[in-house]
Amino acid sequence: MPALGCCVDAAVVSPPLSYAFSRDSSLPAPEFFASGVPPTNSAAASHWSPDLSSALYGVDGWGAPYFSVNSNGDISVRPHGTDTLPHQEIDLLKVVKKASDPKNSGGLGLQLPLVVRFPDVLKNRLESLQSAFDLAVHSQGYGAHYQGVYPVKCNQDRFVVEDIVKFGSPFRFGLEAGSKPELLLAMSCLCKGSAEGLLVCNGFKDAEYISLALVARKLMLNTVIVLEQEEELDLVIDISHKMAVRPVIGLRAKLRTKHSGHFGSTSGEKGKFGLTTTQIVRVVKKLEESGMLDCLQLLHFHIGSQIPSTGLLADGVGEAAQIYCELVRLGAGMKFIDIGGGLGIDYDGTKSCDSDVSVGYGIQEYASAVVQAVQYVGDRKGVKHPVICSESGRAIVSHHSILIFEAVSASSTHVSSSHLSSGGLQSMAETLNEDALADYRNLSAAAVRGEYETCVLYSDQLKQRCVEQFKEGSLGIEHLAAVDSICDFVSKAMGAADPVRTYHVNLSIFTSIPDFWAFGQLFPIVPIHRLDEKPAVRGILSDLTCDSDGKVDKFIGGESSLPLHELGSNGDGGGYYLGMFLGGAYEEALGGLHNLFGGPSVVRVVQSDSAHSFAMTRSVPGPSCADVLRAMQHEPELMFETLKHRAEEFLEQEDDKGLAVESLASSVAQSFHNMPYLVAPSSCRFTAATDNNGGYNYYYSDENAADSATGEDEIWSYCTA
Repeated sequence: MPALGCCVDAAVVSPPLSYAFSRDSSLPAPEFFASGVPPTNSAAASHWSPDLSSALYGVDGWGAPYFSVNSNGDISVRPHGTDTLPHQEIDLLKVVKKASDPKNSGGLGLQLPLVVRFPDVLKNRLESLQSAFDLAVHSQGYGAHYQGVYPVKCNQDRFVVEDIVKFGSPFRFGLEAGSKPELLLAMSCLCKGSAEGLLVCNGFKDAEYISLALVARKLMLNTVIVLEQEEELDLVIDISHKMAVRPVIGLRAKLRTKHSGHFGSTSGEKGKFGLTTTQIVRVVKKLEESGMLDCLQLLHFHIGSQIPSTGLLADGVGEAAQIYCELVRLGAGMKFIDIGGGLGIDYDGTKSCDSDVSVGYGIQEYASAVVQAVQYVGDRKGVKHPVICSESGRAIVSHHSILIFEAVSASSTHVSSSHLSSGGLQSMAETLNEDALADYRNLSAAAVRGEYETCVLYSDQLKQRCVEQFKEGSLGIEHLAAVDSICDFVSKAMGAADPVRTYHVNLSIFTSIPDFWAFGQLFPIVPIHRLDEKPAVRGILSDLTCDSDGKVDKFIGGESSLPLHELGSNGDGGGYYLGMFLGGAYEEALGGLHNLFGGPSVVRVVQSDSAHSFAMTRSVPGPSCADVLRAMQHEPELMFETLKHRAEEFLEQEDDKGLAVESLASSVAQSFHNMPYLVAPSSCRFTAATDNNGGYNYYYSDENAADSATGEDEIWSYCTA
């Protein structure tokens, strides 16, 4: 500790040192003084391994069975879960390189951020859910089967929905819609699905919605109109008579059972949707009077998303099963019990029943609890076992996509002080008032004596007094900066501070991770490479938006920062890539256009027998600047014409006006067609170069720009002035 005395200028009270922060030959100098941060244990770093990184980031907890850390220190994707063979594993970094490398290097030329979809993972999730219920049904002797329903609100992407219909067709898998557009896409997709697959119509309904659902019934789709409000029944009865369609009706019950977490607020007696017991009795009576009681065939309920425990699940399912049996007793033609969503995701790998980001069970335990609860009530009441349905959207799609983004810069914790000569410090000291000068002297003396707590006290006091002087106008900014450097240096050298850096990432939190901003939903975020190196620093993630909320400063495990690697220290000159995992549900559908950044690029990756174990079956560049402007009612073509006319007006002094206008218009037009996110300096230039005549040519250069623009014949005519 006495060595700390070399970092403050004792010359304020004695003859000055040559350099304020130079090493005093009479005092030992700790190695970390050179960088101002605690030393890295080189022996520990050299023995770091991918397994240690896997444990550090909890990959084996939240990632199993789809994600792991391979021997290269990269995140590896196991597309078939536990059935994945070693040669079928996919190195995620290779996928990112293939997607982002220029086309002339064999890549796709896509810009980050990037969503990587794995349809094989989607297929495995669906098969795992079906297998779990099949096992529970057979092992418990249940008298009916299970057939799932995917709620398209979780992710309405065309290829996601089409994949689920295709993969689920052998299992009678269906779709759930909550709005008219969702109903239209569900109707279209199910034309290629199982004839037994349910088309569950949830959400608030008007006459048009109900008419459309009855059209689906006419098209021989297995459509069920679920009553969310009692008033909807009158519309169903009236319109079905006019259209001469015999509807299949379900009703959503408001259960007393709910859980206390964030996602449980949508359930219970005061929940937004569903019918009370009083309303259910009235609906049954009205259907009986209309001669349509046999049309009531499905009971739906929803305890809440992310149900934390199987005990709570069994309680809710048991309550609903009692209502189901009562409906049978009252004469309804009941066939199905739809337990809604709720199958949770273990986002942090802790398998905890007391967290919104974890659950204390697996898929098999979930299925067994549901089957047992329904069977118990049915057997006790002597009621035939119903077909069990679930709407487990989060559990099906969360794992299949990964959001990849790049850290482009980071705040520095390096405290440079060698430029401060003793003369400079003496000059600074002369500007301090009496109290601040006393703190400076006391700090020097305490550092020499090695008095830890005293150093902290005087350092804080010195900084505060100097800030006050600066506000009063009696201390210059250079001197305030010198004081800040001294105090920060002392704090770090003594270990009193564990600096957390800010990593600036090429992303919009509001667009791509809206649930984090909205209510603090946590997702696993991990570097996808360099996991054979020990992370040297901790950091938070700050996005590109202009809002202070655009940052991730809470991570799984209750951490307020994330272990990260130094940028640019991997030796290959490449970027530093991070992945957000388990975000395949809701995030893409909820994301907006904050700062007009728009969504990421997307690639679909399937396991193959190629050299790298994968093939890309589809790639889509992210929305262009023109796309997001149109979404907000702007007209890019007219905007371009305005700017072009402006160029013609104000470039009239150029030696070659026509060429100058053409070059400038070309660069502006191309800007409309590229993504709003940052691009690497090597591939993007917007500058002015001197031509042979001494004039300026304005140009934009991006070798993939035209290919990634829109695919339409839309590059505006800007080649003539």
